[in-house]
Amino acid sequence: MRIAITGASGRMGRMLIEAVLNHPELSLGAALDHAGSTALGQDAGAFLGQTTGILISTDLKQLDDCDCLIDFTRPEGTLHYLAACRQSKTHMVIGTTGFDETGIAAIKEASQDIAIVFAPNMSVGVNATLKLLALAAQMLNSGYDVEIFEAHHKHKVDAPSGTALIMGEVIAKEWGHELNDIADWARHGHTGARKDGQIGFSVARGGDIIGDHTVMFCGIGERIEISHKSSSRSTYAQGSCKAALFLKDKATGLFSMNDVISTK
Repeated sequence: MRIAITGASGRMGRMLIEAVLNHPELSLGAALDHAGSTALGQDAGAFLGQTTGILISTDLKQLDDCDCLIDFTRPEGTLHYLAACRQSKTHMVIGTTGFDETGIAAIKEASQDIAIVFAPNMSVGVNATLKLLALAAQMLNSGYDVEIFEAHHKHKVDAPSGTALIMGEVIAKEWGHELNDIADWARHGHTGARKDGQIGFSVARGGDIIGDHTVMFCGIGERIEISHKSSSRSTYAQGSCKAALFLKDKATGLFSMNDVISTK
């Protein structure tokens, strides 16, 4: 299966390239980057001391020879690549976060023509954590206040993180609500007592934190915490490869990492 990678000169792009090159069932078909990248024209494996024959490029025509594109850029970049993939019938794995409603609608529309895995976090461990949260929310559906804490590096531009949001959505769904109806996004000043049934969010940004998430179910006399902490972005790369292989026999459709790791 031939894979294209975006953001090829960035940290995540390089991890994806390395993961693909080391995967027994995948091969690198294209390494794409933005027009201003100083890496354009370099071999995609140069940072590993390897010669792959794949040069970092802006040429979207290369997608014609690729089965799947893995993208971790920004919403505007992802939508640019999405249009090209739709035209070339190349599947997509999208790990980008921060989309508005229009962007999400564009992804859903494109999934009528190509198969897409779209998830705010490609880590298998994070998606296992989401399953644990769904189970906890079913069991702790009254008498417990929920707080979601997340921390990321200082360069992350969206907040709360996509992972924190999906955690909230999973819990809200089990409680029979839309997240926006019960979320408490910020607290400042005299806020009054907490209302029952709300899901609170707290955000930290600093240093080079890769990604920490903790969900607290706070009851009377006890507190249950479910956490996931990332120490390496390689887990996102490995999960993305797994997602790409999941799409191998798919024609169209929009899928999540829950579909990819499902044990059913």
